[in-house]
Amino acid sequence: MGAGVMASSGGSGGQRRRRNRRRSQPMAEINVTPFVDVMLVLLIIFMVAAPLLTVGVPVQLPKTAANPLPGEQEEPLTVTISQDLGIAIQTTPVAAGELVPKLRAIAAERSSRRVYLRADGAVPYEAVVQVMGALNAGGFTDIGLVTDIGGPSMDGPDS
Repeated sequence: MGAGVMASSGGSGGQRRRRNRRRSQPMAEINVTPFVDVMLVLLIIFMVAAPLLTVGVPVQLPKTAANPLPGEQEEPLTVTISQDLGIAIQTTPVAAGELVPKLRAIAAERSSRRVYLRADGAVPYEAVVQVMGALNAGGFTDIGLVTDIGGPSMDGPDS
């Protein structure tokens, strides 16, 4: 487009020129609608993706009526006993003979002595107690047993 010269032909031509000048100036207002749309899409993506980021070995946890423990500052250490009596620290499988040395090495790096023990409901009590003894020997003295909510309350018959 080229620039042209417009001759003024009186009062109305000057008004037209002023009106066109106002229309061609950039808008000084910020349109936040696209910004809000993008933020809402990102919020939905994170809400859907967050539950998928939970780390763990699939087990059928027993149900109990106990209240959950309060949260911690550092990432909780989780030891899992699967139905086939396999042991895993976080998601890494560990042989039973290597459990105590690995726990000692982890305990040397952590400030918290809390560990969460997840055991499948079909695992014998003896295996759970043996792993709890290994946790204690590895330097973890605060053991929390992980269960699902909604189990029997054991406080008598329901009314």
